[in-house]
Amino acid sequence: MKINTSIRKRFRVSNKVKRVASKDRFRLSISRTSKNISAQIIDDIKNITLLSSSSIDKDMKSSDKINKTDLSKKVAENLAKKAKEKNITKIYFDRGSYKYHGRVKAFAETLREKGMEF
Repeated sequence: MKINTSIRKRFRVSNKVKRVASKDRFRLSISRTSKNISAQIIDDIKNITLLSSSSIDKDMKSSDKINKTDLSKKVAENLAKKAKEKNITKIYFDRGSYKYHGRVKAFAETLREKGMEF
């Protein structure tokens, strides 16, 4: 079975992150669509999702229109707030098959501003 380029790229990035992962850090996996963005903090040792945040959540929906970059910053702020409540500050950033550019970069920089280390 032939695997397409985007799936190969996603596995390549994720496997590099998992290979260097240690027990004191969790993995932050990000996924985006043309309209929405979501992220989750995963414990790879126990194979469970600890936290998640998405632009589809009820608390993210608002009546005013905002652009997608601002929406990703808002999701990052929400995720950072949830992580601080659970005392999670050190993570590995798994960007998947997406380039570190645009909404993904804005998401990562907002997390760094809110105190996350990666």
